[in-house]
Amino acid sequence: MKRVVITGIGAITPIGNTVAQYKEGLEKGLSGANLITLFDASLFKTKFACEVKGFVAEEHLDKREARRIDRFTQFAMVATSEAIQDSGLDLDAINKDRVGVIWASGIGGLSTLEKEIEEHALGNGIPKHNPFLIPKMISDIAAGQISIQYGFRGINYCTVSACASSSHALMNAFDYLRLGKADIIVTGGSEASVTKTSVGGFNSMKALSERNDAFETASRPYDAERDGFVLGEGAGALILEEYEHAKRRGATIYAEVVGAAATADAYHITAPHPEGFGVINVMNLALEDAGMSPSEIDYINTHGTSTPLGDTAELKAIKHVFGDSATSLNISSTKSMTGHLLGAAGAIEAIACLMAMKYDFVPPTINHFTDDPEIDPQLNLTFNESQQKKVKATLSNTFGFGGHNASVIFRQI
Repeated sequence: MKRVVITGIGAITPIGNTVAQYKEGLEKGLSGANLITLFDASLFKTKFACEVKGFVAEEHLDKREARRIDRFTQFAMVATSEAIQDSGLDLDAINKDRVGVIWASGIGGLSTLEKEIEEHALGNGIPKHNPFLIPKMISDIAAGQISIQYGFRGINYCTVSACASSSHALMNAFDYLRLGKADIIVTGGSEASVTKTSVGGFNSMKALSERNDAFETASRPYDAERDGFVLGEGAGALILEEYEHAKRRGATIYAEVVGAAATADAYHITAPHPEGFGVINVMNLALEDAGMSPSEIDYINTHGTSTPLGDTAELKAIKHVFGDSATSLNISSTKSMTGHLLGAAGAIEAIACLMAMKYDFVPPTINHFTDDPEIDPQLNLTFNESQQKKVKATLSNTFGFGGHNASVIFRQI
């Protein structure tokens, strides 16, 4: 099978609206949490989130076009533009029939749907909806808009698997490329779900932190006093390319995608399997796909959402898979800084892995105050400060409601 490499990246996150800003935020251990500004959250149990800051769509997109797409698609278009520019692709020289887009969103245009319901179904009841309602809200529209913008006529679709969505998009792109079905695939994910419906829904299921008096430190993966995740938004875009194609055009290569796997817990709609069978299986299968031993992984970017059950279950699975190597590698949850970007989480966390390899540092798990007695103290969870380290290979985990598990492995060339 063909080899697959990453030749361009783009990011919009709660701690930086470009890859360079995101990397700086990761190194410094910045918190992206603040009080919600996108709607009046005063009556909600959770009044804060990790919003993207200072983003004005019209500064990046045609004003008319910006109005016709939801915020999650705006994020997708801007992050993709950065990734394509970063890749150095000559759009006039490539065969666009062999360039695809596999993009992810767990929820899609929720704010668009909310607005239409409030203005019409709950207002005067007159069914006079915006003609762009449906194409603005459907989750696959970001993939379609990217292909239309650049004329990419290859594989084109959306993956939707809750919080594992963009990791599944990335591994699908990896598989199509190594099977020779495309030369280049734009992949990643975007989410803009800091909305009334989303916050209210997650609140009702007790999934979100309610630490309103200390919101900047509310995302506390592995801390004994963690009380739920912090909602985030943004996008991550990656240009995946067949290795020989990238070499021929002299592309700069961030890393090679060497292994990926997907499994199911087959247990519960929201809770992890108590024995971690699905997570154990997905990491083992990813390592097998990569032809690597556990000892070759230097850093694991965990799912680590700051939920009581999920954090400990994942670490138990890591100990099971990595054995003696578990205490010699670095582990961290960058969701402590960005919050949980749901369907875009895997994409921005893959980029965090690439930054770790390119700049030889491990992003921290910030906001650690109290040790959890259920967590092995010998594990290096990279608490509170980034750590300088030569990072040659990384593994990224993302898991979604419904029991969807994804692991992707990246390695320096």
